[in-house]
Amino acid sequence: WLVIDRKVYDVSKFSKRHPGGSRVISHYAGQDATDAFVAFHNDKSLVKKYLKSLLIGELAPDQPSFESNKKKSLLEDFRELRCTIEKMGLLRPNYTFFFLIFLHLLVLDAASWLVVWYFGISLAPFLVGIAFFTIAQIQMGWFQHDLGHCSVFRKPKWNRLLQIIVINVLKGLPASWWNHLHNQHHAKPNCFRKDPDLNMHPLLFSLGKTLSVEVSTGMAGEAKMAKTESCPQLAHYYVFSFFSLEKRRRSSCLTIISTSISSVS
Repeated sequence: WLVIDRKVYDVSKFSKRHPGGSRVISHYAGQDATDAFVAFHNDKSLVKKYLKSLLIGELAPDQPSFESNKKKSLLEDFRELRCTIEKMGLLRPNYTFFFLIFLHLLVLDAASWLVVWYFGISLAPFLVGIAFFTIAQIQMGWFQHDLGHCSVFRKPKWNRLLQIIVINVLKGLPASWWNHLHNQHHAKPNCFRKDPDLNMHPLLFSLGKTLSVEVSTGMAGEAKMAKTESCPQLAHYYVFSFFSLEKRRRSSCLTIISTSISSVS
């Protein structure tokens, strides 16, 4: 079960049919998922129709309607900020902008192949072709990111269709795989074992110098918990590996390697 707007829903069976994947829901099992629900669903009136059959109760008046590990005042500020941004129309997409983005991606991708085809594979045209192709691939990654968030079109199906064209056809990666991982990332950002962006290949990557307080307290147990209250620094554990997350964040090369390994495995 989980909580949305102080209402409790049994999603045990529905999680397997959830379009965003079962893991996104499982990460909020027994928790308040209101903010995640608002962030992930553009057409909330449509989604709430499916929730009616899952309703099993409501929170008691004395129960808080937010995640227990987050500050109420901070959440309220973010909710107010989101409402203000929506009223200002800052979340409405600019179709001309996205059309020009898609057009220039196609031009760059085509130019990379045309340069090599017309001038041959000598060093100079080969490097120029690589430059065009690399820029196009990187920009395609960000463009399909916006499509994956359903931020380009009002209807999700048009976002999904164009995302498949961009990431499946032009980049050679499955859109379903990317959406499955990225939805979890935004559901539980920087939470170890829940955020796939932190689950690096064990032989190449680690979390870097420190782990989050959430992980360390869970690993330490109640004995350590008592110490962390007086000394928060004890809630961090040092983990060393060949590459750290901090360095990986600064290196697009290592990010590409990690993504490639994940896409194959």
